[in-house]
Amino acid sequence: MGGIGEESDFLGPAVYGDTIADIYDDLYSPRHGQAAAVSAADFLHGRAGAGPALELGVGTGRVALPLAASGTRVIGIDASSRMLDKLREKPGSADLELRLGDFGDLTGDGLPAQSLSLVYVVFNTFFMLADQDAQVRCFASVAAALRPGGVFVLEAFVPDTTRYDRGQRVEVAGVAEESVQLNATVHDPVAQRVRTRHLVLGPHGVRTYPVDLRYAWPSELDLMGRLAGLELTERWGGWAGESFTAASATHVSVWRKPEA
Repeated sequence: MGGIGEESDFLGPAVYGDTIADIYDDLYSPRHGQAAAVSAADFLHGRAGAGPALELGVGTGRVALPLAASGTRVIGIDASSRMLDKLREKPGSADLELRLGDFGDLTGDGLPAQSLSLVYVVFNTFFMLADQDAQVRCFASVAAALRPGGVFVLEAFVPDTTRYDRGQRVEVAGVAEESVQLNATVHDPVAQRVRTRHLVLGPHGVRTYPVDLRYAWPSELDLMGRLAGLELTERWGGWAGESFTAASATHVSVWRKPEA
């Protein structure tokens, strides 16, 4: 019996990146622009110093570029070759070490064990891993790559199942002079998955961009960290150090690898 909960139906980060790469910055820069990226880079630089730091799902470099400009050595991994191609077109990209690969398991990506001062993943990208097992493996491989005292920083939304009416939601994401952006989503609370299609309606017709996510609650992420031997040391409501409360829609969480 088919359904959204089956892993075979889950579209991974490579499909998402290759499909949306050409318009990614146009879609998200207005809502997550340069000021937000600089705030994230400042936060990360304060915990990485000179690095090296690794971004999981580096995409078009929205955060990696300002972080590298601050003096941190940045390595970026992404499953999408088209995303990396778009990043390489940008000023400052030559300062990044870019790798095409699976950020869910770093053991095959040539990174020496215990070599990184920081691993980070932003903008819900961690949730592109298909299931809980994949997410647990990611935490374990991050822990293996971190040097003692290194940290793993993750930015993600706090799940809100009240957003969905009968397991679905359609919303207007943006209105421009000649186009409209809609998000159509179905929700599977058992698998903790949301399947969204970004629809752009404009002069050239309707374009569809898919994204599938397997979300996790902050407490579930904390357990993944504990299983990997990491300790939660910080949780904020945003990159500027906002307090994390029951009303927070997002969180920035920091897990640390013990010194010994």
